[in-house]
Amino acid sequence: MPDFFHDRKLYYTPIEFALAHIGGTWKMPILWRLQNSVLRFSELKKDIPHITDKMLTSQLKELENKGLITRTAYPTVPPKVEYNITVKGKKAIPVIEVIMKYGYELIKEEGIEYPPIL
Repeated sequence: MPDFFHDRKLYYTPIEFALAHIGGTWKMPILWRLQNSVLRFSELKKDIPHITDKMLTSQLKELENKGLITRTAYPTVPPKVEYNITVKGKKAIPVIEVIMKYGYELIKEEGIEYPPIL
């Protein structure tokens, strides 16, 4: 596979390029939650309990910059901001489903109780 540049960054494979868009701990869970509804920051935060405000903010900005979500700010007091998945973002959902299924299979193969009983 040939190397290529995009936004002054060298990529070695299309997989690396795709993961730059949806990889990491939080981008896929954010996209997953936005696939069926428009959500506000607080709703995302509540639904992804281990993410910090700072991390959620940065991940939302990255997803918006990559064109995977849109951010709509309403001029109200208090401010209202909504996040919505784009057509480009919806194309990632089948990929996320495959990765999630693979993760569940690995968990089962390793004999891990999931979800854990607390």
